[in-house]
Amino acid sequence: MKMGHSFAIGLAIRLAVLLGTVFLFVGAMGREDLGAARLVAFLMVGGALWWLWHYVQATNVALARFIDAVRFGDFAQGFAYQSYGSGFAELGAALDESIKKLRSERHTLSEANRFYEAVLDDAPTALLTVDHEGKVELTNKAARRLLVKHKGVRAEDFAVYGDAFAGALSGGAVGRPRLVPLVTDGLPQTVMVSAAIVQRLGGLVRVVAVQPIQGELNAVEIAAQSDLIRVLTHEIMNSITPVTSLAHTAADLIASVDCGGDSAIMDARSAVETLARRADGVMSFVESYRQISRAPQVKLRSFEVLPWVRELETIFRASDAAAGVTLTAMVDPPSLTMEADPDLLCQVLINLLRNAADAARSHSDQPAVTLSVQFLPTGEVQIDVADNGPGVPDSLRADVFLPFFTTKAKGTGVGLSLARQVVLAHRGSIAVTDADGGGALFRMVI
Repeated sequence: MKMGHSFAIGLAIRLAVLLGTVFLFVGAMGREDLGAARLVAFLMVGGALWWLWHYVQATNVALARFIDAVRFGDFAQGFAYQSYGSGFAELGAALDESIKKLRSERHTLSEANRFYEAVLDDAPTALLTVDHEGKVELTNKAARRLLVKHKGVRAEDFAVYGDAFAGALSGGAVGRPRLVPLVTDGLPQTVMVSAAIVQRLGGLVRVVAVQPIQGELNAVEIAAQSDLIRVLTHEIMNSITPVTSLAHTAADLIASVDCGGDSAIMDARSAVETLARRADGVMSFVESYRQISRAPQVKLRSFEVLPWVRELETIFRASDAAAGVTLTAMVDPPSLTMEADPDLLCQVLINLLRNAADAARSHSDQPAVTLSVQFLPTGEVQIDVADNGPGVPDSLRADVFLPFFTTKAKGTGVGLSLARQVVLAHRGSIAVTDADGGGALFRMVI
């Protein structure tokens, strides 16, 4: 209101001055002896008109500058009109306040955008976008870490991770998540793919979320196996313990009365002693499997990989399994360090190296085993144990890590199951595939 009154007063004064100068000019025009006065009056009329026009035009200029500043996002403009008086100071203050508020809101919006961009980029779930033309973009760090093998931006270019995954990117999964196999670094894993439709820049875009859940599935499977083994071994131990005790007691009693003269007593003694030995064997057998039900305790620490691998070589070469077998060990880069439990991994690799040596020796005249450790672009470490043996048939690859499963006549089926437990305890993955030169390749990614 103050600005309105001030502007009206200023306008009234200028109009009054203009009217006064017009009256003077008209009065001077009626007298021929006032030529100089007419000129002065005319100039005064012109000055009053300019004064009035400049007064009104200043408001238009200020508003035009304000509109241009908003339109072009130039919030550094200032509107100081103290020298104009008659309300222009208030006008300038109002426009300055509006610019400051717009500048503050723009800063707040910019900060919010940066926050949401950071949240999106650092989200643990891999996010991709697929536009109406089928162009696929990796939206955040998790996606760029997970998907590093493809070349191209079309859904079909992602077939390197499996046809099922490429198909999921092409369409579907909107409103209904799908479990899809994803192959990275030669290791298959299960991911959950879901999608939503959003609008961006006037067009519809599919946002695809890819959540690896293989670790969770493995943890559930291992927990179920451990629970089953724990129950079975507990029940078997409860049943076999008294049998073993009674068998030994009976064997001692018969031994005390066996003088060697009665063949029936001798046969009974032999049978009872055999029963006692077998009962001991069953006890030892069951006890060996109880370790599968105990989750390995991982003690993570950072260590240099090359000296660790050299120590593994020494241990392997000192064992009987190394006889006649060529072992090649590689670390890339040589300065590689990793965060893991070196003792548990050492146990796993010694077992894998022994298995590889046995397989190579039984199949090749020049048995060879390769151990390689390398750093992956994803930031993980890949450990490969390969041999030139007969390999593992496709039909058995899903079973070799199951407890009690073995293809060896003297095998227990414990080693690979424990290896899998150790790798999963490191939040890693393990699988078996074909080696480049034939044979089996056991690959761990940690």
